[in-house]
Amino acid sequence: MSADATVDGLRELPTATISDALDRLAIVGQCLGIAPLDPRFRLCGRAFTLRYRPTGAVERGNVGDYIDDVPPGDIVVLDNAGRLDCTVWGDILTAVSHRRGVGGTVIDGVCRDVTRALDLGYPIFSRGRYMRTGKDRVEVESQGAPISLGEVQVRQGDILVGDADGILVIPAVRESEVLEVAREIEEAEQAIERETAKGTRLDEARRVFRYHQLQTH
Repeated sequence: MSADATVDGLRELPTATISDALDRLAIVGQCLGIAPLDPRFRLCGRAFTLRYRPTGAVERGNVGDYIDDVPPGDIVVLDNAGRLDCTVWGDILTAVSHRRGVGGTVIDGVCRDVTRALDLGYPIFSRGRYMRTGKDRVEVESQGAPISLGEVQVRQGDILVGDADGILVIPAVRESEVLEVAREIEEAEQAIERETAKGTRLDEARRVFRYHQLQTH
């Protein structure tokens, strides 16, 4: 158990339930097209953000020597503008992150050295995998500033939750209400399952527990 009660609470819930809560609250936080390397991977933690840009013709910056600054448990979130032609994450970053207790990595782009992540059980969520390095192709533009995962904005300290269904972002400014609504939805759905297990018709159980209103804004 960490000292972050909201992260601990959200860690207990599936992304599907949290997604329904986001819909109820009219928050866009679901990141289309970003998936775990292994469906067994799960992550939940606060965002440590970096944005990349193409390298310039005069000077070429580095792809990021930031990893020792990431607090244990936080999630490295990399905005590479969805590029699929070069990576911003590989085996050295995976090994160091795993050793330091980093909570996982989410990339709007691709990663490489997938076998290392699978062997270590280090959770990576990305748009795919590709072996071509980002070195001399992209460079860090900003660290700690707001970034994007597709159409979803991520700010440093926002909460990311990921499982086999994908990844979503919970704005820190609304995290408490998201957790409260998500718990309400989870309790209702579990109650419906218990009722149907007793032989109650599904439509009746859904009516009693207001299933069709659970996600409605």
